[in-house]
Amino acid sequence: MSDTRRRVKVYTLNEDRQWDDRGTGHVSSTYVERLKGMSLLVRAEADGSLLLESKINPNTAYQKQQDTLIVWSEAENYDLALSFQEKAGCDEIWEKICQVQGKDPSVEEHIEEMPETSPLIDLPSCELNKLEEIADLVTSVLSSPIRREKLALALENEGYIKKLLQLFQVCENLENTEGLHHLYEIIRGILFLNKATLFEVMFSDECIMDVVGCLEYDPSLAQPKRHREFLTKTAKFKEVIPITDSELRQKIHQTYRVQYIQDIILPTPSVFEENFLSTLTSFIFFNKVEIVSMLQEDEKFLSEVFAQLTDEATDDDKRCELVNFFKEFCAFSQTLQPQNRDAFFKTLAKLGILPALEIVMGMDDLQVRSAATDIFSYLVEFSPSMVREFVMQEAQQSDDDILLINVVIEQMICDTDPELGGAVQLMGLLRTLIDPENMLATTLYCLSKIEKKSEFLNFFYNHCMHVLTAPLLANTSEDKCEKDAVVGSTKSNTICPGALRFMRRIIGLKDEFYNRYITKGNLFEPVINALLDNGTRYNLLNSAVIELFEFIRVEDIKSLIAHIVENFYNALESIEYVQTFKGLKTKYEQEKDRQNQKLNSVPSILRSNRFRRDARALEEDEEMWFNEDEEEEGEAVVPPVEKSKPEDDFPDSYEKFMETKKAKESEDKENLPKRTSAGGFKFTFSHSASAANGANSTNSKSVAAQTSPASSNGSSSKNATLTTAVTATKGSLVGLVDYPDDEDDDEEEETSPRKRPRLGS
Repeated sequence: MSDTRRRVKVYTLNEDRQWDDRGTGHVSSTYVERLKGMSLLVRAEADGSLLLESKINPNTAYQKQQDTLIVWSEAENYDLALSFQEKAGCDEIWEKICQVQGKDPSVEEHIEEMPETSPLIDLPSCELNKLEEIADLVTSVLSSPIRREKLALALENEGYIKKLLQLFQVCENLENTEGLHHLYEIIRGILFLNKATLFEVMFSDECIMDVVGCLEYDPSLAQPKRHREFLTKTAKFKEVIPITDSELRQKIHQTYRVQYIQDIILPTPSVFEENFLSTLTSFIFFNKVEIVSMLQEDEKFLSEVFAQLTDEATDDDKRCELVNFFKEFCAFSQTLQPQNRDAFFKTLAKLGILPALEIVMGMDDLQVRSAATDIFSYLVEFSPSMVREFVMQEAQQSDDDILLINVVIEQMICDTDPELGGAVQLMGLLRTLIDPENMLATTLYCLSKIEKKSEFLNFFYNHCMHVLTAPLLANTSEDKCEKDAVVGSTKSNTICPGALRFMRRIIGLKDEFYNRYITKGNLFEPVINALLDNGTRYNLLNSAVIELFEFIRVEDIKSLIAHIVENFYNALESIEYVQTFKGLKTKYEQEKDRQNQKLNSVPSILRSNRFRRDARALEEDEEMWFNEDEEEEGEAVVPPVEKSKPEDDFPDSYEKFMETKKAKESEDKENLPKRTSAGGFKFTFSHSASAANGANSTNSKSVAAQTSPASSNGSSSKNATLTTAVTATKGSLVGLVDYPDDEDDDEEEETSPRKRPRLGS
């Protein structure tokens, strides 16, 4: 079993001045032949791979921080840190480093290499009449790295900081403003020395409030700030659950106050000073890592927090404190590296963070809901898959639709904020959860189980979609629309602004699946009715409808253009104050010309298929049939049995064809459904309606299907078969001569699933 004293985490400082966790392992100091010297080696505890190999350089400035950290720089922009599990291990490695560098570990000499003959800085005596001299000394060394190191060592060795803080109390009691201004410059300059050993002294419980007091007396301000009053009275620390670990409690206090000094008290550093506080940032970072780790390991504490959070007997104030604690807890976790964050959130999930959020997000207290939403955002950002898995399991265990995701939707819909800040945040989280592209290939807990996109989406449509669409459906209900029509118009206006915006958004997707649904359901009819009912009024409804059709024209959505022109153009062509509808007609005709050109470029054998239903095309093909030479027609058009017939029999065959055709067309008129006229408005839409420009529309393809044996009017099977035969004759030149013994073959071919639609359809 490995010695836990040598167990460490290896950190490197990235370009954003944040520490990256490179892994956990065990450190040793040994001679490395390749590096020609004593070196620090860290091997990963998981697989024994080498995490770090660093020669202990006599010229490198190593720093020992917070009893368990050793920090140094190996290059100009390459900082390293070892975070030890135990103080004893840190002390052992520190002694090895000092031994190689020839230094006394107890003095902790971690200054840069200086000439041995160069003396340390002599500090003035710590007296009131020397404060100006001390301030000048501290500010003068900041531009020289070597002098900063010398001053830091002198301050540390002589216990000088505590003496200065005693003078601060004297100056404040005497109301010595000049002395207080000097102390501000001194303490600020010491912070800019950027030394962890000095921070340990300054941020101790004994000294930190006096440090804050010194920083209140900025000479540039007419009146001192009241930072201590805020920290002791306003920002009171509340233990939502009593923390029995005194070290943890002290670490939380210290971290909050140091963060306050960095963020609030200290002025924004200049370009010259921007690197002076990097160690302060590291100090806060490692404190937060330690706090999260200590809390995470105390499962008794966290279990008690969750129990009170979900207990109905917990009063509102207490619950608010508990939620804010978790919010702060999750915020601290963002300092952790990915693998540590994984462990953190898995611990929260195991303890029941999601069921707890379901309860608090539905509460009336706005602050509680806001904090709960922030916690939920951390969880969704960490693992959308974990949240999806929870809500699907929740649905299986519950018969109603009171689910976490529905609570989120309801909070989004019912947001009382005029600027909808909470709604926008929840909308983003919901979008992340239901986005198919964001669904991972594996789930959180079972890496071998593939997460099926359809599984979650089916769950969402079955259990959540009705909650999400409820406001839209309520706004577009018949009663609602009728009331709006009475208020806004003397005519019946059956379209509501909620529905029109929704349709515009769907069309904006330019998805043919939705486009087919719109045309199949004739959903443009109420839109056009509303436009015409609106008359000449130039209002928001008019503009919205015109913009909808203009978008279709500009984006050239061909399927919708064809549907609109073929079914509604006669009613729209009178609208001339915009060119939108004439533009749609132009686009439609251009596309039709392109299709005709493509059709004309196709050989006649391919164009003349038995699914053509355009009468004019039939006449053209008949003409071509007569004009083509005999060799081609025998090869491409006439059935094989006709090849042996003499040419003299051809007129008889044609006469027989024409007589059969006329007889069948006459009988077919009684069976085909009536075509509706697009000349009048309003519409009673039928998919077999003719196009508005007089040509047969693509919807005419349904005529044959509507005359099946089970169709209306009590048509017999024989009539249905006859109709099918006529349609087949109209649509193809194959088998133009309809011999009696070919009827069964024709019927079989008509119902065959192998048939292809004509190229022009």
